[in-house]
Amino acid sequence: MKTALLIIDVQHALSHGEYAAFEADRVIVRINEVAARVRAAGAPVIVIQHEAAGGALAHGTSGWQLSRGLKVEPGDVLLRKMATDSFHGTELQAVLQERGVTELIVCGFQSEFCVDTTTRRALALGYSVTLVADGHSTLDNGVLSAALISAHHNETLANITSFGPRAVAVPAAQIRVER
Repeated sequence: MKTALLIIDVQHALSHGEYAAFEADRVIVRINEVAARVRAAGAPVIVIQHEAAGGALAHGTSGWQLSRGLKVEPGDVLLRKMATDSFHGTELQAVLQERGVTELIVCGFQSEFCVDTTTRRALALGYSVTLVADGHSTLDNGVLSAALISAHHNETLANITSFGPRAVAVPAAQIRVER
């Protein structure tokens, strides 16, 4: 199997200020640790940025920029998206096919939107997924706390069986990538 890491929407507006994800700084540290292991194994790191027509994630704004704490290397692939699904309207599928990727490691912001939708689409496309259990986060939503939302998605995504390939939720410290 060939692995790639997807880092979804670790952007300034989602890691600082009003829309900051729960424990964003700690989540970014864990994402950086996983990314370093992925790069050391020679696997691709794909950094995905969400953009909206206006607001905090408008293209080129300070909120749209990648979070200052996220370590991005020159060899990383940068992709822009405009939907919660990182595959929709992007070159993500082509990038993965070019590199022979069959397995994805997924992390980033926000658990119930872009992380969830991208994971489900990846499963539907035939990729097995390792969800970084402590490497994704979101905001409280008025019904559930951010911690409960992320825990719920770890459990829910790991129990989807209808696509064939499965998702497993693994803490960042336990994720290994073979050379």
